[in-house]
Amino acid sequence: MPAMMLLWGVALVLACAATTYVLHRKMTVGRGPEPDGVFWDLFGGLVVVIPAVLVPAVQWPPAGLIMVFVGIATTAATVLSLHKVARIHAAEPRRRAGFLDDAARHRNLIEQWQRYELDPARTIDFPAMTDVRTAETAALTRAMREAEYCRVTAGTDYRAAVERLAEALGEAERAAGVPTPTPS
Repeated sequence: MPAMMLLWGVALVLACAATTYVLHRKMTVGRGPEPDGVFWDLFGGLVVVIPAVLVPAVQWPPAGLIMVFVGIATTAATVLSLHKVARIHAAEPRRRAGFLDDAARHRNLIEQWQRYELDPARTIDFPAMTDVRTAETAALTRAMREAEYCRVTAGTDYRAAVERLAEALGEAERAAGVPTPTPS
């Protein structure tokens, strides 16, 4: 009997979750719900849900009540999960736009630093910008490494790392004697 109850419980959970998901998608995505399609999706789910509640209830009456609660809990959990996923997807464009802005700033800072590495005149004029024995340049290389790590690693504060890179580049340029551009 416990094996049968487990089998019907699994069928109930899968049927409730699948039916809820399909109905939710039909109601929220696309051209709107088509009454005939909604009916058949609901009917198909109930073909599994009703026997999954009734068959165990025939063997042991409290099992029917347990299965009803399992079905309701599964449906509620599925709806909550769908709403959470929708919120995450709604926030994605804003998060993505912020990441792209941070990545562009990161790229600009690296290009600014590369001028000291790749331009022989700048390398001669400001040798401290390529000398990691200088404390500020060493801090700059650590900040570059941290920003690159945060760019490719989820769950890190990429924006803060790029900000630290900007500060480290400014400090290294001041220590190397790079003249600050005058605003026009």
